[in-house]
Amino acid sequence: MLNYLWAFMILTGIIYGAFHGTMAEISSAALDSAKEAVTLCITMLGVMSFWTGLMQIAQKAGIITSMTRKILPFLRFLFPSLYGEKRALEYISTNVIANTLGLGWACTPAGLKAMEEMQKIRLRRGENPDIASNEMCGFLILNISSLQLIPVNMIVYRSQYGSVDPTAIIAPAIVATLCSTLAGIIFLKIADIPSHHSNGTDRSKEGL
Repeated sequence: MLNYLWAFMILTGIIYGAFHGTMAEISSAALDSAKEAVTLCITMLGVMSFWTGLMQIAQKAGIITSMTRKILPFLRFLFPSLYGEKRALEYISTNVIANTLGLGWACTPAGLKAMEEMQKIRLRRGENPDIASNEMCGFLILNISSLQLIPVNMIVYRSQYGSVDPTAIIAPAIVATLCSTLAGIIFLKIADIPSHHSNGTDRSKEGL
């Protein structure tokens, strides 16, 4: 759908420029935008590599494991049916930690792994693998509404485009994402997502 929208907007701009004699400006804007896109990609590639590398170092040093233990009570509250599913909770916690630190790219691999683990859990339970589980939906909502203490991406974008104070976005971002996270958590509990499965209750004594 987005492809059609983009194609429509591009064609509309070209047709409008052709009828109003501004094709030269359109061509110039297209070339300038292409140059900016390449420059921004190179900049973001460096930032992504840097922060992803830091996450790997933190994981090897045991920092992620330590932080995971500290947020386990929060994850158990949100995902009671995953109690005892160590690998799934570890991937979810890594994703949450990376999101909280504003490392959107670094959290993606952990998010995908978390989804894979939850799919394996569904298969063990004998559930329909073609339908997203309550845990998957809950994790997706948590991921989208995630609290961010340091919005790295926005800071880089603002710096790239000449902002006088790129870090001025930090306080508003914390407030906005805190509100979205609280709204997401409230929705999860009201909508009973994730729901309490019987096997999740049976695992309540197992721990991790």
